[in-house]
Amino acid sequence: MLHEYIGLIKSIGIYLVFTVIFFFIGMAVKDVLKQGNVLPFGQKIVWLALFLGFAGFITKGIIQLNWEGTGI
Repeated sequence: MLHEYIGLIKSIGIYLVFTVIFFFIGMAVKDVLKQGNVLPFGQKIVWLALFLGFAGFITKGIIQLNWEGTGI
């Protein structure tokens, strides 16, 4: 039974690893912005770029699940 779901377990694991990586990237960015005395406008641009990257990753996953569900 486990053999049947090995692909699903691998894909979930990969998504979890990427989520953890995004979390640590966010923590590092927060630390760099705090220590670098970056202006508020620059901080917002950096957080927007990080958010868009994460949102693109989530959107890709949703589209992929949708396509796999319909057989494309």
